[in-house]
Amino acid sequence: MSFDRSRTHLWRPYTQMRHAAPPLEAVATQGSRIVLADGRELVDGIASWWTAVHGYNHPHIGAAVADQLARMPHVMFGGLTHQPAEQLAARLAALLPGDLDHVFLSDSGSVAVEVALKMAVQMWLNRGVSGRTKVLGFRGGYHGDTMGAMSVCDPEEGMHRRFGAYLPTQIFCDLPRTQAETGALDATLAAHHETLAAVIVEPLVQGAGGMRMHPPEVLANVARLARRHGLPLVADEIFTGFGRTGTLFACEQAGIVPDILCLSKALTGGTIALAATIARTEVFAAFWSDDPAAALMHGPTFMANPLACAAANASLDLFETEPRLAQARAIEARLAAGLEPLRRVPGVADVRVLGAIGAVQFAQAPDLAALKARLLDRGVWVRPFGDIVYLTPALTIGAADLDRLIEAITFVVAEGVSAAS
Repeated sequence: MSFDRSRTHLWRPYTQMRHAAPPLEAVATQGSRIVLADGRELVDGIASWWTAVHGYNHPHIGAAVADQLARMPHVMFGGLTHQPAEQLAARLAALLPGDLDHVFLSDSGSVAVEVALKMAVQMWLNRGVSGRTKVLGFRGGYHGDTMGAMSVCDPEEGMHRRFGAYLPTQIFCDLPRTQAETGALDATLAAHHETLAAVIVEPLVQGAGGMRMHPPEVLANVARLARRHGLPLVADEIFTGFGRTGTLFACEQAGIVPDILCLSKALTGGTIALAATIARTEVFAAFWSDDPAAALMHGPTFMANPLACAAANASLDLFETEPRLAQARAIEARLAAGLEPLRRVPGVADVRVLGAIGAVQFAQAPDLAALKARLLDRGVWVRPFGDIVYLTPALTIGAADLDRLIEAITFVVAEGVSAAS
């Protein structure tokens, strides 16, 4: 088999390279717009994989990063510290509920989950309890692309099912939306109690699993059952954190305090890669020891990168000084009004809206390439996947641009979408 080497130097994400159309070349961004090399300007409907909550090129974040770049772009975090990281950790601890006070900084959402899983397993080992190596996850869940994170993604419908024989074997349940599912979860936790280290959940929205939403009561139920069985709860807020669901953190809506919480994506306002795994004091205390082997043995080379910490601090400034949560609620109202009529269109199975998230689910998975092409023709950048087309725009998006996104989706859905072959 021969390759066109000019097209394959860059190996692209989630892409069958043999059949993929050439990617579009972006040359500039501003606000909610992406400018292409051919001169086209697209309205971005997904905020660069849900990260650019303040829009692109916010001057406050840019100035903070430029200032930090001039002084110290990076320094190793082993044995050293710096003010941007110290400030960020203190601010996150103050914003998060309860005693989520202990912040471990890494460089991607998947790594944040890996660290959380390691924390949970080692917590038991440090307490002198062996055999607790399994994690209970939920069907429809997605937690990242690294090994431990893949193992707690949906094993049957998720994108990593090919790796089943290679991954650690975990325990899975349905989210407890009904009394029967609540009973099943309770029974599963009891049956596997001696081998489970933790429960992991995406609060309110299973993002990459299909924008599947559940009410706060379901999340509260998960937390209650984890607590009943003495298991730490890991909340993966990599997608939902920083206003996406209408509150700063999705866990707030259920009134719960997870034992470990993972953040990334919008942490820096979509500027530079950064992630955080934050633990409650009880978890942290299991590592506080005279024994060097009881330390958390993890340390990404670029953890707590000063540029990224400066961007994150600037992003938090904007949540304090600009009305992001009110903007998220306004987007929710506009998405609901604009997308709800599509529920009556033949071939549409469901319409879901929560905060600044809107999803239209098809009865059958559509021809994604054709759907993307039609959306591009309408001047918008939207990446449907599976059986949904969705919007997760910047919280700062203007009304005209948001309406353009809604109108583009309405148009392509209403004209009919052929099923994937």
